[in-house]
Amino acid sequence: MPELPEVETIRRQLEQKAVGEVINKIEILEPKMFIGDPKDVIGSMITGVGRAAKVLRIRLANGAALLAHFKLNGQFFWRAAGDNAPARFTRAIFYFESGARLLFNDSRKFGWIKAIADFEDDPGAAIEPFCPNFTLQNFSSILGKSRKPIKLLLMDQEKIGGIGNIYANESLFAARVSPFRPANSLDQKEVKKLFDSIVGVLKKAIDCRGSSGKDEWYRQLDGSPGCYQDHFLVYQRNGQECFACGGKILRQTQSGRGTFFCPQCQK
Repeated sequence: MPELPEVETIRRQLEQKAVGEVINKIEILEPKMFIGDPKDVIGSMITGVGRAAKVLRIRLANGAALLAHFKLNGQFFWRAAGDNAPARFTRAIFYFESGARLLFNDSRKFGWIKAIADFEDDPGAAIEPFCPNFTLQNFSSILGKSRKPIKLLLMDQEKIGGIGNIYANESLFAARVSPFRPANSLDQKEVKKLFDSIVGVLKKAIDCRGSSGKDEWYRQLDGSPGCYQDHFLVYQRNGQECFACGGKILRQTQSGRGTFFCPQCQK
């Protein structure tokens, strides 16, 4: 599932491509994946592209907006005028006045796009990295109120937005914290180290334009993969040697998701 770095990468690329474009038409190929009335956005110019956790927020000159969530394997692809026709899994096509198109692809049909007439009706997201309210104090307070395993708390989008399985695994290893520990068991030194690790890992992943690891559908706007998978320390490395201690990376299942960790380094 695309997480904060992947969605932020698409946001930045879409901002460069789409701002100033006028939506001429929307072709909806999978009706259940488009929420709202297309008439609210057709004919209006894109003025900005934002992000709230894992949700893209495309603002329009008429005050309306388009929200998009990629869920497990949704994708946005940009096609210049005259480029190839839609792909097999294309679910919606946005046609622009310039002749360019934006394709929304999703093989599993879990993603969605939503048109809202008033951008101010969008509530945004919970606390998330890179927002002003993501402070060490607030982060510490969230952890201190929960006995949930720390990895599962990091992935709880109602508590902290944007972090999914990849970056929860990587951040916990970087902080040398076991993913199975109750969140409120971390002392202040460990909380600070984890806070810094989350920010550092996410920044590096954004610099790498996201992760396209094994069985990952994420692609950039031009169809190319990200490269953070080349820097994975534990994620998808079960059975391989730990870069820090030389031990073996293990994989266990937590709430249906794979947890990758080094039992020697992470306590």
